Amino acid sequence: MTWSSGAGKWYLIATCEIPEPKVYEPVDFIGVDRGIANLATTSDAVNYQGRGLLRYRSWSARKRAELQRRNTRSANRRLARRAEKEHRHATHVNHRISKEIVAVAQRTARGIAVEQLDEIRERVRLRGDQRATLSSWPFHQLGAHLAYKARQAGVPYIEVDPSYTSQRCPHCGHTERANRPTRDHFRCRRCGLAGLSDVVAGVNVRNRARSAWAFVTMPVLSAA
Repeated sequence: MTWSSGAGKWYLIATCEIPEPKVYEPVDFIGVDRGIANLATTSDAVNYQGRGLLRYRSWSARKRAELQRRNTRSANRRLARRAEKEHRHATHVNHRISKEIVAVAQRTARGIAVEQLDEIRERVRLRGDQRATLSSWPFHQLGAHLAYKARQAGVPYIEVDPSYTSQRCPHCGHTERANRPTRDHFRCRRCGLAGLSDVVAGVNVRNRARSAWAFVTMPVLSAA
């Protein structure tokens, strides 16, 4: 398609389709647990903290409240610009995290597994002052970034059942709420396995991906 700028210059806009590489058979998976305090924690115990983004979004929320109280045309324009700036910042953070995780998966010939978060707002119980944070948190954007970057790199990507990933012991399978005495810590009441709760969740996501991938790739046997 061509178009003229009206100043004696013509521009050519062309699109090209780049074929996606074939998805390889993974030797294992990297489980990724997504959250608020920690944006992403992998089964390799790599933690991408969300404190910086949380502080930035809290500061932006205060600035938005100030502009909303003014309720002028100028303040509304600044509100729109601030919303766009905040969105770009969160997108940049998610882009960086997803790029690093996909690169590690590709280098080690592993796939990427995440929790299905379609019902996260119904599953997570928060105080009233935390609900706005949850509703605007870029969980799904990080998953979308991981999905399309994995597709471009030929890295297997799968979503698994999120039920009790932070309460289930990946060693003995014992599951109960008491296994997670605090937000950050996990200790199995049966076998004593202990560790960071987000890492444990990432390991459980990885383990579920192993079973799910084996089922997806299971050959279909025709009836004799």
